[in-house]
Amino acid sequence: MSTSRKDDLIVVAGAGGFIAGALVRYLAERGFTRLRAVDKKPLPEWYQRSPGVECLCLDLSDEANCRRACQDASEVYNLAADMGGMGFIERFRIECLRSILINTHMIEAAYRAGAQRYFFSSSACVYNTDLQKDPQVRALKESDAYPAMAERGYGWEKLMSEMFCQEYWHERGMKTAIARFHNVYGPYGTWDGGREKAPAAICRKVIEAKDRGADSLEIWGDGNQTRSFMYIDDCTRGIDLIMHCDELIATPINLGSSELVSINELVSVAEEIGGVKLKRHYDLDAPQGVAGRNSDNTMIQGILGWHPDTPLRVGLAKTYAWIEQQYMDRKAGKRTVS
Repeated sequence: MSTSRKDDLIVVAGAGGFIAGALVRYLAERGFTRLRAVDKKPLPEWYQRSPGVECLCLDLSDEANCRRACQDASEVYNLAADMGGMGFIERFRIECLRSILINTHMIEAAYRAGAQRYFFSSSACVYNTDLQKDPQVRALKESDAYPAMAERGYGWEKLMSEMFCQEYWHERGMKTAIARFHNVYGPYGTWDGGREKAPAAICRKVIEAKDRGADSLEIWGDGNQTRSFMYIDDCTRGIDLIMHCDELIATPINLGSSELVSINELVSVAEEIGGVKLKRHYDLDAPQGVAGRNSDNTMIQGILGWHPDTPLRVGLAKTYAWIEQQYMDRKAGKRTVS
């Protein structure tokens, strides 16, 4: 493992969003004093902001903005992308594909700026969809991305951007890191509006049902789809470890929990936290993604001696409490994160 100096300039792209915003906070809490956070959203719409951090509102699909963002950077973490939960990435494939502009411009700008390390946030959506047709899917290992048959739109953009990271190391010698995220959730994430992922959406639906006195909620699909869900604190820790491990340069690696649960089980956990039991209505025409997906953590455990291990029940309780407060604040007319 190598470490950065506390006064190195670190750039985090996509910092107005959920994961990157948490990453900025993680770095600030560890004493890094020169942090530059970049996002195209206006500052009032950022999910969270950390004191003392330089904040730039820039659209990173534009090359000139990437050069400005990366100026003097020692490390660059690129988590900027146009994305959301399954409802978004299945309906807006072109927007997802256009995120390749962000990575191509950002990695070149980081290289030209002399950055020592570059992190790219990839996704489990790169994996061959033929291996994910059964809810009782075997855990996906890193080599399962090839032969390639990624999720249309979002998955293909991530897979191509991984290749850029690998070639910038092999051809130009810039140290790159590639983490394939598996369903990250937690406080300060999207919980309403169409871009939210399953844990936040389920928590919100349970909270809404309780508040309105309803006795049921809607589930996308038949509820038998399976996933693993990684708590945000595990994600930020994993990013740090992967970024600074020389054994993982230009090497895609899973960053996700291996705790496989069905959507029905996820709903049951949320109901238990909320102290309620609801009838379930299944929308079989709604976006539902692959039948099953889980993270094989053999590689990350072997190389780092660590893997994401926050139990779903623990992480979801914290997430539920935060979303419930957001819901009540919105109901009271206060400004909230959407």
